[in-house]
Amino acid sequence: MPAKKDPRLARAGVSGFNKPKRTPNHPTKSHVVVAKEGDKVKTIRYGQQGVSGAGKILLLLKKKHDVNLLKHVTQRT
Repeated sequence: MPAKKDPRLARAGVSGFNKPKRTPNHPTKSHVVVAKEGDKVKTIRYGQQGVSGAGKILLLLKKKHDVNLLKHVTQRT
């Protein structure tokens, strides 16, 4: 029997965990990602609407600070 998809994926409208998606109709945030590390799952909205390059923020932060942002965010409670 196949495992059920997490309802948070459907609610955020993403195809899988740790896959960012643009949210052009959200009033303030430009992207959403459902982050998963181990058994911890967290929906993260980030970026400012109307600013170019917001989709690259995860890659840029990792490159600049040598930090896995998704791991850092999921460790917070």
